[in-house]
Amino acid sequence: MLFQRVVTALLLAPLAILIILLLPTPWLAVVGAVVFLGALEEWARLAGVRQPAARIALLAVAALLFVLLWLAHAGPLTPLLLALGVAWWLTACLWLRHFAYGAAPTKENRAVKLAAGAFVVFPAWIAALALHGREPHGHWWMLLALLVVWAADIGAYFSGRAFGKRKLAPQISPGKTWAGAYGALAAGAAVALIGGWLLGLRGAALPGLAVLALLTVAASIVGDLLESLMKRHAQVKDSGDLFPGHGGLLDRLDSVFAALPVFTLGLQLLRM
Repeated sequence: MLFQRVVTALLLAPLAILIILLLPTPWLAVVGAVVFLGALEEWARLAGVRQPAARIALLAVAALLFVLLWLAHAGPLTPLLLALGVAWWLTACLWLRHFAYGAAPTKENRAVKLAAGAFVVFPAWIAALALHGREPHGHWWMLLALLVVWAADIGAYFSGRAFGKRKLAPQISPGKTWAGAYGALAAGAAVALIGGWLLGLRGAALPGLAVLALLTVAASIVGDLLESLMKRHAQVKDSGDLFPGHGGLLDRLDSVFAALPVFTLGLQLLRM
């Protein structure tokens, strides 16, 4: 499984990097919307929407919302959506504490999970546009946000394997440990410091970016756990089978969905 994960990552990471660095923001918006729609379809299945026609209808509505958000994204809506995204992930922490909430396959719980999916996907897409389109170095800031998440994932894996004993959330994701979380935080902060220095940050701005990276990694862990909660409720191992060793789109993007609003809003508040 590790070999499959490494090979898939080595194929996907360069593609993601090229898309971020080479595409202008409008084209990134299109590619991102398509990818996020794929993840939203997987979310709908985890939420209990079993009929393909119903999922197609939901995706059509979501596509229209992407268009409307694009038309309004340059105005005051962006900070509001970023704040809503961050607020949602704080709320998600409460859901993780009461992990049995929404587990029953009822219409009401399905509606709650679909609404949650909207708060997961749309603020992250807006955050990606705001981050990629910022001046100067927006493309590189976007890449740094992903590198922080990727480094956290790697740090969590190796520190968890080496030192992991105390479980982080055994009822939701038994494989995650506190040692893995500490490794994720350390790796993410280190990558942020290096990236920030390369992007010209000096002085007090670097510690500020390190703190933001810690918050971003913490959010990414919450995003990962929330998707694990959804999969546990749905009684499946992966959200899909698109990527060998990695699962579906949602399995690859859960951390990113949570990290992007936090990182983008933090940069705006820190005025970097």
